[in-house]
Amino acid sequence: MSQAGEVPRGRIRSILPDIYLGRWPTGPLNSITDVSGVLVHTQSIEPDSDVHTGVTTILPRKDWHKYSSFAGVFRFNGCGEMTGSHWINETGLLNSPIIITGTSSVGEGYRGVTEYAYRNYRQGGDAVDLFLLPVIAETYDGFLSDPARFAVTPEHVMNGIENATADAVTEGNSGGGTGMICHRFKGGTGSSSRIIKGYSSEGKQVNYNLGVLVQANYGVSETLCIGGVHVGRILQKQGHLTETAPSGGIKAEPRKDGSIIIIVATDAPLIPIQLQRLATRATVGLGKVGGYGSNNSGDIFLAFSTANKIPSGDVSMQSRPGYNDYTPAERTVRMSDNDTMNGLFEAAADATEEAIYNAMFMAESMTGYKGRHVSALDLDLVKKIIQDDRIG
Repeated sequence: MSQAGEVPRGRIRSILPDIYLGRWPTGPLNSITDVSGVLVHTQSIEPDSDVHTGVTTILPRKDWHKYSSFAGVFRFNGCGEMTGSHWINETGLLNSPIIITGTSSVGEGYRGVTEYAYRNYRQGGDAVDLFLLPVIAETYDGFLSDPARFAVTPEHVMNGIENATADAVTEGNSGGGTGMICHRFKGGTGSSSRIIKGYSSEGKQVNYNLGVLVQANYGVSETLCIGGVHVGRILQKQGHLTETAPSGGIKAEPRKDGSIIIIVATDAPLIPIQLQRLATRATVGLGKVGGYGSNNSGDIFLAFSTANKIPSGDVSMQSRPGYNDYTPAERTVRMSDNDTMNGLFEAAADATEEAIYNAMFMAESMTGYKGRHVSALDLDLVKKIIQDDRIG
């Protein structure tokens, strides 16, 4: 399927301005970085035509080394990796950057976060002054990038931590999503956000922000839906789904159903079990696009909240002199009423759906490892299909 045509690459709202993507408005950037304090960096690593990989870095807060965030993890299907998830399930605490990369680079991600922390945040003295279980997630980019080249280094990861910003996320063939494939089209990195009206503990109306970042690398073309329209099925009927080799010959579909990592961030005051519930709702957004969580797919979702700041030093009790780990000590935290969370649930699903679309709409065709080619979604055809559906 060719991406040639008059419609340039763009986010879904610029290509299909009338599409319905839920009832909650987007944030100003329509990006996970609309959640105050969240910083992101994407770096593509492409030294030659055989390597198309990269690193996406998410800092839950700039002072992540001082303060943990409440977090929750949900595993839709487990053929994938997210290190540190056992500790998050155990404690509900995220005290690490989130690194998303290719499968063969998980070790470099782990080393990079650990080395950065030891270089910058050791306190000295006799006590254990640094406890860290880095959160490194992956999807497999080995169809378009040679995984045996180990192109990602710890230095790339440390650079991402150092240079993460509050700018809108660079989407498509960027960061860890550089060499990824989604619904057999070129996939990659995508993001979106929502604003949900709520109330503070004092009864004042406030806006809560929720943002999603995806690394989309899953799915078959036939199941692709866009705004409720079965685009993949229509493209199949129209004969647009044949994969072409660089020589022009037709070849089989490129790979097994892969994986997706979904990160949900919010400034709404949620405790770990609520964040686990929020992460679960990302499944709804994935399902609306056409993901089924196949046996060979690593679909792992993490949600965190920036509303509570928990001193990370409490692991060794250094931040609370006189306390020890045998004497329960009260800490005040903020949380939302469970009966008021439906808006957040919807926002997580809708932002996930849109983030996947943005990854595919912004991605560009790629010829990579061994001359393998994956075309971007043809936005001319998609636009025509959606318009014809409305007329029909």
